[in-house]
Amino acid sequence: MTDVSPSMPASRSGSLSNAASSGSGLISDALADRLFSWLARGAALLTLALLLGIIISLVIGAWPAISQFGAGFLTRNAWDPVQEDFGGMVMIYGTLMTSAIALIIAIPVSFGIALFLTELSPVWLKRPLGTAVELLAAVPSIVYGMWGLMVFGPVLAKYVQQPIQSLVGDAPFLGALVSGPPVGIGILPAGIILSIMIIPFIASVMRDVFEVTPPLLKESAYGLGATTWEVVWRVVLPYTRTGVLGGIMLGLGRALGETMAVTFVIGNINQLSSVSLFEAANSITSALANEFAEAAPGLHQASLIYLGLVLFLITFTVLVFSRLLLMRLQKDEGRRT
Repeated sequence: MTDVSPSMPASRSGSLSNAASSGSGLISDALADRLFSWLARGAALLTLALLLGIIISLVIGAWPAISQFGAGFLTRNAWDPVQEDFGGMVMIYGTLMTSAIALIIAIPVSFGIALFLTELSPVWLKRPLGTAVELLAAVPSIVYGMWGLMVFGPVLAKYVQQPIQSLVGDAPFLGALVSGPPVGIGILPAGIILSIMIIPFIASVMRDVFEVTPPLLKESAYGLGATTWEVVWRVVLPYTRTGVLGGIMLGLGRALGETMAVTFVIGNINQLSSVSLFEAANSITSALANEFAEAAPGLHQASLIYLGLVLFLITFTVLVFSRLLLMRLQKDEGRRT
């Protein structure tokens, strides 16, 4: 008896095998996509967990000082480890003043660098000059601090501080700002060193966002007879102001958290006897660098951790404020016609 069952055509068997392989491919792709989603979500949750862990550890470490001094720690200028009497006003003032001076100097300089590189520089100079600016960010902060203490400080004292004191030292308000011994250390030198350190960050971001401005917009403005300054002020800046603000906030965060360079040139003295920019002072980061290794467990160490918590809150406040400002700018741009 012969077998009369029909055999399956080769084309049909090939299509079935292709369907099976495509089905398994869809399953593997779906599994890979789900795995990638889990990993991305886990990375985001890990970041939030680390942030929450840092906050909790700072609060726990600073709790003895928080319970002892409360919010008055922020307005007290005493710092006496022997009597266990602590206040963070001197350090907070030094941190905010040096960062403010750094921004006042760095923003216009960075804007000028970015403007020159994107609008005025010859083609042959753009790349080497841009690379040189970016290389400034690679210099270690301790090198900036040593240079500021041994080279820049004496030059500043002799050629800047002394002439300014002789010129406006008797003025009612300006005299108070420039009083004190012109020795090249203090709030002003620390602010200038910080400005040199954050200029590469702000200038690089500004240059990058200036370059993303559509050439058609700038060429149209030039065609209407606008000058270079008018093109930058009325076309480039409105188009890129969100990125420019982000670069400024990046520089501010760098200035707030800088440690070694400030420690070398600020003077490391816990006093707030005047508002002079020439007086030696202290900052949160320099106080932590100088005292944390030698601080005895107890109220002294807790007060230093309290300072770290305050610095964290200052940085977080700056970040939130910049984010709200960026959201406001984007909202206003959406309303324009």
